[in-house]
Amino acid sequence: MIMATLKQPSLFVTLVALLAVSRFVAPTTSTSRKNLKHHPCPTDGFRVMLRHVDSGKNLTKLERVQHGMKRGKSRLQRLNAMVLAASTAPDSDKLEAPVHAGNGEYLMELAIGTPPLSYPAVLDTGSDLIWTQCKPCTRCYKQPTPIFDPKKSSSFSKVSCDSSLCSALPSSTCSDGCEYVYSYGDYSVTQGVLGTETFTFGKSKKKVSAHNIGFGCGEDNEGDGFEQASGLVGLGRGPLSLVSQLKEPRFSYCLTPIDDRKKSVLLLGSSAKVKDAKGVTTPLIKNPLQPSFYYLSLEGISVGDTRLPIEKSTFEVGNDGSGGAIIDSGTTITYIEENAFDELKKEFISQTKLPVDKSSSTGLDLCFSLPSDSTEVEIPKLIFHFSGGDLELPAENYMIGDSSLGVACLAMGASSGMSIFGNVQQQNILVNHDLEKDTISFIPTSCDEL
Repeated sequence: MIMATLKQPSLFVTLVALLAVSRFVAPTTSTSRKNLKHHPCPTDGFRVMLRHVDSGKNLTKLERVQHGMKRGKSRLQRLNAMVLAASTAPDSDKLEAPVHAGNGEYLMELAIGTPPLSYPAVLDTGSDLIWTQCKPCTRCYKQPTPIFDPKKSSSFSKVSCDSSLCSALPSSTCSDGCEYVYSYGDYSVTQGVLGTETFTFGKSKKKVSAHNIGFGCGEDNEGDGFEQASGLVGLGRGPLSLVSQLKEPRFSYCLTPIDDRKKSVLLLGSSAKVKDAKGVTTPLIKNPLQPSFYYLSLEGISVGDTRLPIEKSTFEVGNDGSGGAIIDSGTTITYIEENAFDELKKEFISQTKLPVDKSSSTGLDLCFSLPSDSTEVEIPKLIFHFSGGDLELPAENYMIGDSSLGVACLAMGASSGMSIFGNVQQQNILVNHDLEKDTISFIPTSCDEL
């Protein structure tokens, strides 16, 4: 195990190498959606437990990060492809890109229909559509639960072609109701009929139901990345997402460390209210060409006491919709624009008094060799400067160590264009989205105690 305690408050955290399983613990010194005419929401809000897609597997933290990175590389390519497609499309086509983020890293349990049929769904803050596989399936992948049969649900109905939900789809046709095609950047696709249903969240006495939720009843679904789920729940900013349809002014999630067996949590409505909590609140930026994404007001990054020489425009959204920095629950590690990452990497090497591991065995871009004859090493602090405040990350949120391999690695990488604040960096932080104020707050929290 690798532990971290604060040694030099202005510059470093200290790592104590103990066992092969890696963990970092460090104290810190800082810390109008379209109006649809239906979908009543439970007034008291509700919570949904989340589990990581690799939960239950006998993996070290580094191995979990490596698995997530492998999945995340294709997601990163998709996200950048979406921005590129929007920025190069003719003006008449620039309202929304034709592809979406797709598979994520966390699953939520919910139930659909009357009587309710439980199913696990991918949680995705990078897209909007809610969908599940439906009978009759002309082409469906193998899923962990029975396929939903709308004919056996008394609350199912098809959406008419002139409804606001149908018009919100990026691609639809009118035949036997509103038919949709929703594509993802890795060529995965779901297509079927748009319907409304009753969705049930939570378990036992804490169950709550929301009625007339628009969703995709997918009869032809193909592609990789969804096999552990029976569908997907979009939590983006567009009108088709769950939070938009529920008209919830806020939602939060809190992610436990990915090597922890304890579940994470999603909070919606009044359950997501934050009272007198110390944290950082920053404005959310809107990108008209990518309206679903949550863009952050990121202004810079510091390593130790050194503010990196990064142009402020690096994290700003360009006039063509390119660039910017989004927060994404479905991407494992943080990726920042290549020139900015080069500066971060150079400063980390300068301030970390350890030899750089050049074996490239971990898949991470920057690793250090841990000394075999010492139980303490020092790494610099990492601070993200947002408009509204500075977020200093705990050491375990950016350094992944494994004594069996003798390395400690920076859980960040380079991207071309858009930057992404990943879920490893969000561990044990309550991430609160206020959709009325267009702000996002980062509040250090023990997520397993919520």
